[in-house]
Amino acid sequence: MPPHPPQQLVAPIVRIDHVSKRYGAGPLVLDDISLDIAPGEFLCLLGASGCGKSTLLNLIARLEPVSSGSITTPDSGAAVMFQEAALMPWLSAARNVELALRLRGMPRGERRAEARRLLETVNLADAADKRPHELSGGMRQRVALARALAQQRPVLLMDEPFAALDAITRDLLHEELERVWRATGRTIVFVTHNVREAARLGQRVILLSSRPGRIAGEWHVKSAGPRRIESPEVSALATEITAELRKEIRRNAQ
Repeated sequence: MPPHPPQQLVAPIVRIDHVSKRYGAGPLVLDDISLDIAPGEFLCLLGASGCGKSTLLNLIARLEPVSSGSITTPDSGAAVMFQEAALMPWLSAARNVELALRLRGMPRGERRAEARRLLETVNLADAADKRPHELSGGMRQRVALARALAQQRPVLLMDEPFAALDAITRDLLHEELERVWRATGRTIVFVTHNVREAARLGQRVILLSSRPGRIAGEWHVKSAGPRRIESPEVSALATEITAELRKEIRRNAQ
């Protein structure tokens, strides 16, 4: 596992402090998670199905309360993007983005131009007037990304947003997301069960153990520039993370 880089004197934008979560009288889902996320960081949360990574994302989003511990986030909260685009089917792509702008309080006269600008940001300006059923799955996820950006919140939480897409489309959206991240400076917390996806996208990868979810591994990615999913450094990191993931799965099975 790579050594940790020197600590930077920058206050975290998200602080997770000894957080545990259980539902009712059931077993622990998350156990004593502590994690600082820096402004502008791209963090990937990785783990086997059922390890609690989506639950942790919901806690950061304030969609659920913690059972113990605390989570500190910006006062404006976080935007959330799920696996399903969840677009309004009767609205065009632009109107779906405008809806988020309206909820933000943007004056009506400014919303149309801003929606078009956001669609341009995700390379979808030509589809502004199309409805969701006229768009491919990848295009719908781009609209969902533009809508999330429209909320203008400094933290973007993404829960396996590309899991249902084919490999080629997913790779294209990896490039789009990385470009948008670098252009906007958003802090991104990206949940995935795909090891290569985490190695491809993350500046830092956190591996959660199977239930109860605990931090079982942490990797800092040295590469500062764009990466390809087939590149040697991504492959090497994915191999290393996969070995740790298999250990966790075997441990849980026993």
